[in-house]
Amino acid sequence: MGLSWQQGPLAAGAIGHFLTPEPLPERLLFAEPLRRRMRVRFGGEWIADSEDVVLLHEPGRYPVAYFPRADVDARALVPSGKVTRHKDLGDTSWFAVSAGGRTTERAAWEFTALPGHATELQGRIAFAWRAMDAFYEEDERLLGHAADNYHRIDIRGASRTLEVRRGDTVIARSEHPVVLYESGFAPRWYVPRADIDASALTPVEGQTFCPYKGLCDYYDVGEARRAAWSYRDAYREVDRIGDLVSFEPDQVEVFLDGRRLYLEPGQKVVPHGVDRGLDAAEVHAR
Repeated sequence: MGLSWQQGPLAAGAIGHFLTPEPLPERLLFAEPLRRRMRVRFGGEWIADSEDVVLLHEPGRYPVAYFPRADVDARALVPSGKVTRHKDLGDTSWFAVSAGGRTTERAAWEFTALPGHATELQGRIAFAWRAMDAFYEEDERLLGHAADNYHRIDIRGASRTLEVRRGDTVIARSEHPVVLYESGFAPRWYVPRADIDASALTPVEGQTFCPYKGLCDYYDVGEARRAAWSYRDAYREVDRIGDLVSFEPDQVEVFLDGRRLYLEPGQKVVPHGVDRGLDAAEVHAR
């Protein structure tokens, strides 16, 4: 998912490699101007508001936004006296965040002994995503994490034959599936419900959340647990897969033009936890 997460180019599980004569460092961090207005809300109050945010991409992490101190309400930051050491960026001083009658410990941090090659993070504050009430770009709430400029989704219609089987039973067969290409992942194939034996899908409790697609529902297929899923109310940016169903090729047999598909290395999705105070109604409102 993007530059440094899952199989992105800066992630530990990257599927590609840089064409350089010498090996790169084991870890590469990338910082860049966000060039979007971002705001942070906590305790019912705005505690940060900036058009000068720097986004840090760190291997194995979602992008993290760093705000200039001048754009952060100084009253909201309470030094905790706690200092840890980041393996790449040095000493890290921690703050409690206090506003609106509420205080949360270790909810913000600042790098205070940066190496010379990382001075763009000097004097900047980052906030723990789930500790805050919400993050916004302009007047719209961001869900999940700061937007990754390198995460992309493309959806294409196809005239190929996709068949899903469980043993000798055909669960689905479509001659017009839809394929979703997402940064860092192998293609995912989606099938219209009209091409699926609905009796083979058993809805299960529990949803996951994708910051780019919305809430995901799951289904058992026979004894195969959570072998299928659907974004029933997909975000408008990806509404072409709305209410379509995709199947896990390691749980059931999935064939594309007669060729069986298998789960590719690194393909397994790491579910994203929900944000503080986020409910299904707000996700659907997107």
